[in-house]
Amino acid sequence: MTRRYEAGSFDVAVIGAGHAGIEAALASARLGAKTVVFSISLDAVGNMPCNPSIGGTAKGCLVREIDALGGEMARAADATCIQFRLLGRGKGPAVRSPRAQADRTAYRSYMKRALEREPNLSVKQAEVVSLETEDGRVSAVVTALGAVYRVKCVVCATGTFLGGKIFVGEYSRESGPDGMFPASELTKSLVSLGLGLRRFKTGTPPRVLASSVDTGRMEVQEGERDLAPFSFSTPELPENRALCYLTYTNERTHEVIRSHLDRSPLYGGDIVGVGPRYCPSIEDKVVRFASRTRHPVFVEPTELGGGELYLQGLSSSLPEEVQLEFVHTIPGLEHAEFTRPAYAIEYDCADPLEFDSSLAHRKLGGLYGAGQFLGTSGYEEAAALGLIAGANAARRALALEPVTVDRTQGYVGVMIDDLVTKGAAEPYRMMTSRSEHRLVLRQDNADLRLTAVGHRLGLVPEERVRAVEEKYALVRLELRRLERITVVPSRTVDVPRGTSAAEYIEKLSGNPFEHPSKLIDLLRRPGVSYTALAPCDPERPPLPAAVCEQVEIAAKYEGYIARADAERAAAQRSEDVLLPEDIDYLSLEGLRIEARQKLAAHRPRTLGQAGRLEGVNPADAAALMLYLEQRRRYGHDKSRNS
Repeated sequence: MTRRYEAGSFDVAVIGAGHAGIEAALASARLGAKTVVFSISLDAVGNMPCNPSIGGTAKGCLVREIDALGGEMARAADATCIQFRLLGRGKGPAVRSPRAQADRTAYRSYMKRALEREPNLSVKQAEVVSLETEDGRVSAVVTALGAVYRVKCVVCATGTFLGGKIFVGEYSRESGPDGMFPASELTKSLVSLGLGLRRFKTGTPPRVLASSVDTGRMEVQEGERDLAPFSFSTPELPENRALCYLTYTNERTHEVIRSHLDRSPLYGGDIVGVGPRYCPSIEDKVVRFASRTRHPVFVEPTELGGGELYLQGLSSSLPEEVQLEFVHTIPGLEHAEFTRPAYAIEYDCADPLEFDSSLAHRKLGGLYGAGQFLGTSGYEEAAALGLIAGANAARRALALEPVTVDRTQGYVGVMIDDLVTKGAAEPYRMMTSRSEHRLVLRQDNADLRLTAVGHRLGLVPEERVRAVEEKYALVRLELRRLERITVVPSRTVDVPRGTSAAEYIEKLSGNPFEHPSKLIDLLRRPGVSYTALAPCDPERPPLPAAVCEQVEIAAKYEGYIARADAERAAAQRSEDVLLPEDIDYLSLEGLRIEARQKLAAHRPRTLGQAGRLEGVNPADAAALMLYLEQRRRYGHDKSRNS
């Protein structure tokens, strides 16, 4: 038996230094809590075992929200980006999402240095094997080498290491991602403390040697310019320094896969963990979408100047030789040489219903969860949860009230609310469709929505709040100016020289411009952008690109945004009704038995959250509202309605 020894005392311990653990540790330390973060391997800090990309649909909005709240991921993505694109460019602003292909090695180095340089933060390579408790709350973490760290709070951000097991065809073994050691002992400790754990599964595609790939047979995907960086504090977009490519599977590919399904641990029953429905393996896609004759394969570099390419879209747990066979049927990959085969990985995770909106465990005091430990899937989801969990763990350790983000404020709030009220029957992935307010929860205005929240958390300085206020003051001033200035159709513009405003605007919008109009009305025409309107507006003041973007969105979508804001305000009213902690739901009259049981088990924080619980219908919510009104009227209100 390993001899124990006292290794020190900390306010907060963070278990895991992946994307959730990094944000948790930095947030905790930046709030002034003495923090320690553990990683099984310090060479794996910020590792990207799947595609080294940041952002994408909805996920890009999460990254910008992390930045507005004072997190690190956006700055890291900007610093290590090798290609930048905006997904959904041809669609409305609510679904546009930035995406960066990052240099995997550079990203890891950036994040490791960020941890090492942070005051109040100690970085340790160690496997945490158990948690200890006193009086119903965590009191210590213990490593495999017997080191005992006394702590006030713990953030569990174990990723896919907790009980990790990989599968490649008939081969399987206990393992973390990328062949690293798993964290097997910690599962036993968590179960002994009463946590309800379950098994989830994810996977990764093969990686191939770049020199063995014929990119000439693929579609080129270049990076884009004139885009905003992820971080609101990054002055300009990094240079695009890499190309990505697109190819497709075909019927030959699918036939190889179908003929070897009997060797798939996914279909043979060896894998029991639940996988992500929105990121299926290639064998899953071939079976579930049998009528599809092809599926896209995105061929992307893992680092600048590196020799590996990532085959996004070919996640698999089939045997290595089968993977080689079907990959070689794909145009451009006929002679691809594997550097790493695809694999599936099962892991243990917690039931998020056991946690509250601050990401604290409802029963075990001082325990917080984040990332895949709480049932999510994706770097961005993990980082967002890590930031909130780490900040609230520090606030608890420092005897401060928790700060929460509700679903009317951001995708971070949508995700947390979904997890703690609805749970996760499969790995949770952020999507724009999960939000009722997506027109106002956009990636471009994350600073407006959440910088003040980050300031309340203690992670955003006052000067950054003032900068955001000044930015949107300029937006309002410019909108008022556009409402005042009239353009007559006969006015001459210089694009080209001698062209009338009527001819110019009609060419842009496809509609006649026959009567004097305000600049803002011209801007609202389809095809007329704020930049394109400049020839009709010689007195335009010089404004930052971010201000111009907000002016155009506010003008073009004014009616939609006003309606969405009204709906969000109505929803916010129920979120502002805080439920007293001493309500005896089981004896509350007017509620159905199922609703009483659900409310008693989950103890929602707000009336809005209560109404979203499975088993609580609108009539139950109305009865609960009536009870609160009666309680207030007769002088028994202990809630903190705001």
